[in-house]
Formats: sequence, structure tokens, C-alpha cells
Amino acid sequence: MSNTALIVVDMVYDFAHPNGAVYYPQNEQILPRIRKVIDECRKHDCLIVFMQHSHREGKFDKELTMVRQNCIEGTGGDELMPELGVQDSDFVIKKRRYSSFYGTDLDLVLREHNIKNVIICGTKTNCCIRATVNDAYHLNYDVIVPRECVATNDETVNDVHLTDIQKYLGRVFSMDELFKWLEGEEK
Repeated sequence: MSNTALIVVDMVYDFAHPNGAVYYPQNEQILPRIRKVIDECRKHDCLIVFMQHSHREGKFDKELTMVRQNCIEGTGGDELMPELGVQDSDFVIKKRRYSSFYGTDLDLVLREHNIKNVIICGTKTNCCIRATVNDAYHLNYDVIVPRECVATNDETVNDVHLTDIQKYLGRVFSMDELFKWLEGEEK
């Protein structure tokens, strides 16, 4: 197995489907590009992890006091988008906060698989992507974000956060650069 993991953040119905509770068209647009990255990472034997934003139905959750109701268990809103092609060998980890690391066993899963590099894609660049990148950096993972595979509802906000990630927290690659990097990692 490779020492690289792909972490797909929050590509769930409520965020990526036109009938979702907090849908942004940008999330639907990045789905086919994320699928290409998933397929390429599979070719290079990367660990694939899907983070699933999910809130317990009928239970208090502080995050939901600050945003519109979304990703509630049992409503279908927290279901991963079928276009992603989740396989039985993949990890699916539920989360309730912006960071994929906070309150989950993601770090343990990565360490158990000797992961050094994390490729992070999904939604929203200014919330869940940024928080996940920040925590990955502070946990000493080498972070890569494929530019075409993250989105939020404002392109300027998206670009500002990608600029900060590139400057302080990791590398921001085009998909082509990522695929070339994956080829080089195999050698």
C-alpha cells in the first residue's frame, strides 16, 4: 500500500445534490473531477477515506445552532453521493464538526496505514477543507489539495483559502500536477 491517502470531505446529498438542504452548484460541478482523482488514487494503491458530515436526529448539536439544518441521519441528507463510487475497501468516517480529524478516528486510521501524505478534496474550502487541512498540517501530514476538486459558494473565498493553504499549510496542485506527483511517488 502507498503511504498516501485521499480524504474526500463531505460530498453528501445535502451539499452536492440540487435538492439538498444546503446545496451549492459548485459542489455538484466538482463531483466528476473528484471521481477522476479517486480513480487515479486507486490505481496508485492509495488509502481512500470518505468523510461523511452527519448529525444525530433529534439530538443537540452545537454546530446546528449556527447553520441551517443539514446532514441529519435518517433523512438521506448525510448520504455520500453515488457518483463517488465508494467501495467496501474504503473507509467511511462520520463527522459532526468542520475538521475531519476532530472527534473522529481519522488520525488513527491514517497512522495504522503508515500514511505520510494526505490529498484532501471536497467541500467547503473555507470551512471543512480548511479545518481538515489545518489539522492535518499540525498532525505532521504532508498535505496536497487538488485545486479543481474543492469548492465553496464564492470563488473569491475559494481562491483566498487555497492561497493561504499553499503559502502556510501544504501544496495546492492542479489535477495534472497531482497525477504526475502520484506517478513519482510510486518510484
